[in-house]
Amino acid sequence: MKGGPLFFPGAPRRQSLSKALFKESPPEEEEPEEEEEEGESPGGEGRWLEAPLLLRSPTSFSSEELSPGESGAGGPETRLPLLLLPSSSSSSGCSCASCSGSCSGCCCWEPQSPQGLLQATLDRLSRRPAEPHPQPCRADLLLDDIVLTHSLFLPTEQFLHQLHQHFMTASTIPSPTCWKEGEAMHRKQAVLVILLHFLETYKGILQEEEKAGKIIKDLYLLIMKDSSLYQKLEDEILKLHQLVETVELKVTEESHPPSKQVKPLFRHFRRIDSCLQTRVAFRGSDEIFCRVYMPDHSYVTIRSRLSASVQDILTSVTEKLQYSDEQPSREEALLLVAVASSGEKSVLQPNEECVFTTLGINSHLFACTKESFPSLVPLPDEIQVSPGDTEIHRVEAEDVANHLTAFHWELFRCVHELEFVDYVFHGERGRRETANLELLLQRCSEVQHWVATEVLLCESVGKRAHLLKKFIKIAAVCKQNQDMLTFYAVVIGLNNAPVSRLRLTWEKLPGKFKNLFRKFENLTDPCRNHKSYREVLSRMKPPIIPFVPLILKDLTFLHEASKTLVDGLVNLEKLHSVAEKVRTIRKCRSRPLCLEMESSPQQLQTKAYVRQFQVIDNQNLLFELSHKLESNSQ
Repeated sequence: MKGGPLFFPGAPRRQSLSKALFKESPPEEEEPEEEEEEGESPGGEGRWLEAPLLLRSPTSFSSEELSPGESGAGGPETRLPLLLLPSSSSSSGCSCASCSGSCSGCCCWEPQSPQGLLQATLDRLSRRPAEPHPQPCRADLLLDDIVLTHSLFLPTEQFLHQLHQHFMTASTIPSPTCWKEGEAMHRKQAVLVILLHFLETYKGILQEEEKAGKIIKDLYLLIMKDSSLYQKLEDEILKLHQLVETVELKVTEESHPPSKQVKPLFRHFRRIDSCLQTRVAFRGSDEIFCRVYMPDHSYVTIRSRLSASVQDILTSVTEKLQYSDEQPSREEALLLVAVASSGEKSVLQPNEECVFTTLGINSHLFACTKESFPSLVPLPDEIQVSPGDTEIHRVEAEDVANHLTAFHWELFRCVHELEFVDYVFHGERGRRETANLELLLQRCSEVQHWVATEVLLCESVGKRAHLLKKFIKIAAVCKQNQDMLTFYAVVIGLNNAPVSRLRLTWEKLPGKFKNLFRKFENLTDPCRNHKSYREVLSRMKPPIIPFVPLILKDLTFLHEASKTLVDGLVNLEKLHSVAEKVRTIRKCRSRPLCLEMESSPQQLQTKAYVRQFQVIDNQNLLFELSHKLESNSQ
């Protein structure tokens, strides 16, 4: 058996991502079945980025490929040189095969400043021929790169403000004398193309960008009033109108709805009716109910925005306490503390936001004074779990696996692709909330601990061996469903040290399942940059639920291995690599997931069980249970 578990970067937020995921174990005795050919370069045709240290790098990938399957799986550790896209060697046209030399050099981009990059994009788009290319032009690919990654070098408000200014300039009468005839119209069309692509990419998350929304409204009104655009671009104008409605950027002032639905988070009051509902994406303005506990384990229930600051939460708690007997005799400043089941305490700063989705699996919020802070202890119900038969013993492995896949697909679909960029590149600045991604990562950790909890709460060695066999079956079905997220979490849960040390239990496992689990271990082995996993994933077709933490690891490497700006110029190669990684997520979700499951009462019970696990996340407690079961196992 291999060592301890890989803990997913769910909580606390963004503090241990690189430590948890960059740490690669040394090669095991059993190597992956497929060996890399001698002399093969890591990542094929990918292009390297600048790195200050000797690191193994994920490379750039074709937009037609799944990057996890082509990422740098092996190869020697090499110092990575900086590459920017080459400048145009001549003005005679473009040499790219897809454009056939007809797009005026759209592939030959010179390094640009952040402000000049959008200008250059507009110049290229405004000079493109009217007829469509037989294949997508690199200008389209670079436009997608810029829209996905512009926040790395240019805030969204400035990006949109530049678009607004360019449209205003093109609408000037008379047009600048340096412009050719018809160029003003082409530039306005180029602005419209970029705005449409921007709205299609961002969609619902723009509801949280008030300043950006105002600029979009102003630009939308300018475009709608431009009769010349109406005559030539009717379809584009209609599409713009539909997108503006989709992202709820209202042009006229409207009154707010009188009431707003409160959305349930994981484990909030453990309501069956809530957990059976289809999961929807969270936004910062959504409201939730939350319990905030006192040092004596009494609590107040508050209604709060998901993006509320710690100070806002404490204000709501103080108001609640004023109407209860818990109000202290003298006014004291309250602290908001996250207390884990292990007893670890973390004081949250007043300006922190979106703290609800950054809590650990069995962590709770406590409000206390400085004097009462040392006396805080975890809630007793989180560390007193009685062994016995649970639901897992009464359900079929295939049913559990299918419900896990269905639920995790819902969660994965809720994560906006730009949350991956924000999580890695803007985590410390909180430009946009990443609640949906953090909940998915939290779920990864929860499934891992669920596996360990169920095994260690089973007192009979025979039943434990049967349970190991059932979990291996669940992993196999999830792999067949192309749910690699759950597959990884189950295998890691079985490799958790308190479980892997149960020698007597593993000896009772049939040889067939031992061999199958050994193959699963090889597949999840991080050796050679997860080479085995990436090769398997590259052969899969959508829909796929990838192992999300590895995507964040690759993005983190891109973030730390090269600079975004080099001498004041944008590193286009880095932007392209980041955008390609985001496009792999888009491709994984390009087809819907279809699982045939019955709607019988028994299936609904299984569905409810899968969506509200009760787990032990205290590693010390898990070891205590393990030693009680097999005290002499090693």
